[in-house]
Amino acid sequence: MEPSLIVPLAVLLIVLIWAIANFNALVRLRNHVRESWSGIDTELKRRYDLIPNLVETVKGYAKHEREVLERVTAARSQAVASRGSPEQQARDENALIGTLRTLFAVSEAYPDLKANRGFLSLQEELANTEDRIQAARRFYNANVRDLNTRIEVFPSNIIAAIFGFRRAEFFEIEDAGIRRPPEVSVSGP
Repeated sequence: MEPSLIVPLAVLLIVLIWAIANFNALVRLRNHVRESWSGIDTELKRRYDLIPNLVETVKGYAKHEREVLERVTAARSQAVASRGSPEQQARDENALIGTLRTLFAVSEAYPDLKANRGFLSLQEELANTEDRIQAARRFYNANVRDLNTRIEVFPSNIIAAIFGFRRAEFFEIEDAGIRRPPEVSVSGP
């Protein structure tokens, strides 16, 4: 090989290796974001499965609270059906959590319900699920941060632009009051 070609070929090889490494890093980060969103989705489904049992338990004690129970059921249905962006999912989750808070507030007026083991167990399970959702949300948002940073910083932003990598959306809950899991009272009557 001619000596004058060695340097340009070496430079080309280095650029090619750099491009491949950056492309692979972006793909890995994008896959981490998708995987972590799946973790959120799993925990949300777990919550959705608990809510009908909770509503049925409350229904047996709080017969006069039909409107609250219907709002919880409607909010759950909306959240289950939500398949949009993380921002849309967060809006639907905000509505669901708000109705659950109302449901728990209503339950305070029924001492027999508050002492019901099934209700207490469901409340505790829901609180645990809320904690798991919070952990999954933090994991997802950390992966989104890493991907978005990689997409925006130079020089990897060049590879991201060439191959069409897009920023991911964070999964945020807007109301700071909703960020807390529903309060659970495990004390007896």
